Amino acid sequence: MTRQPTIKDVATKAEVSFKTVSRVLNGEPHVREEVRDRVLAAAAALNYRPNIAARGLIGGQSRLIGFLYDNPNYSYVTEAEIGALLRCKQSGYHLAIEPVDSQGDVGGQIEQILASLRLDGVILTPPISDDPAALAALDRLGVRHVRIAPHADRDLSPCVFIDDDEAAFAMTRSLLDLGHRTIGFVLGHPDHGASPQRLAGFRRAMREQGLSPDANHLIQGYFTFESGMEAGLRLLTLPHRPTAIFAANDKMALGVMAAARDLGLTIPGDVSIAGFDDTHAAQMGWPSLTTVHQPVEDMCAAAAGMLISLAAGEPLREAARKLDFQIMPRASTARI
Repeated sequence: MTRQPTIKDVATKAEVSFKTVSRVLNGEPHVREEVRDRVLAAAAALNYRPNIAARGLIGGQSRLIGFLYDNPNYSYVTEAEIGALLRCKQSGYHLAIEPVDSQGDVGGQIEQILASLRLDGVILTPPISDDPAALAALDRLGVRHVRIAPHADRDLSPCVFIDDDEAAFAMTRSLLDLGHRTIGFVLGHPDHGASPQRLAGFRRAMREQGLSPDANHLIQGYFTFESGMEAGLRLLTLPHRPTAIFAANDKMALGVMAAARDLGLTIPGDVSIAGFDDTHAAQMGWPSLTTVHQPVEDMCAAAAGMLISLAAGEPLREAARKLDFQIMPRASTARI
């Protein structure tokens, strides 16, 4: 039977002491970046897997981070998980992915999860990141946490976010720059803090051009394909239908595209369509979807890194970290 590599094997390959390897894998501060990279590369080359249970008993850390979600957009959730997983793997951590029903007893669900898992910290994704019961439960239990895209009280705990208002403003401006003046908007789920921010950015861009959206051109959505398709059918069968539709996430935008096809309309010939998130589906659809790139993987990787630093006793350089968005013009929009 092939012998499993040990920490001493990693030290030999990286040409450092086994204590240095231990410091790197424990995520301790004050290790030179070049040394850290060499140790991580050696561990990956040897397929070294630390004994997580033993390390938890010895050092008081479980090396396990929780990832809590309740989101109908599984593309978003998958990208978020990947970002957190990759960052955890770099430092010898594991990720426990746990669903939470935001319509139920959120605090009770979180307490049950924490009773069965000894976590070094928790990543909260929307809408849980703004849920008062979730935050109260974590504070009561003394569990460190980092919130993804919170829109209330960002000074309460560490968080990672983008400026949703500014991103929606920029996307709306890009449609206005293409000559569109009648633009429909599909609102995001009312329980998500990002939804009113994206609507505010849309309204602000329209207002700066002296435009006021028709009330019939604002349709409530729920971040699902089905709600996007329903909104698209309503908007595109109006007597004076919009020439462009901006949906507050990609999944709804894809639903609007399906509605347009069912009505025999061409995209972008008859209607331009834009979304928000830049999921893989947005890039692979036909036509490819113009959208706002939200760096979901990077956001969750950053959140995991913040928790790892906190678990090692290392202070955070910034507790509220804002990442940049990017407008991704593709084939679903065109000049009118």
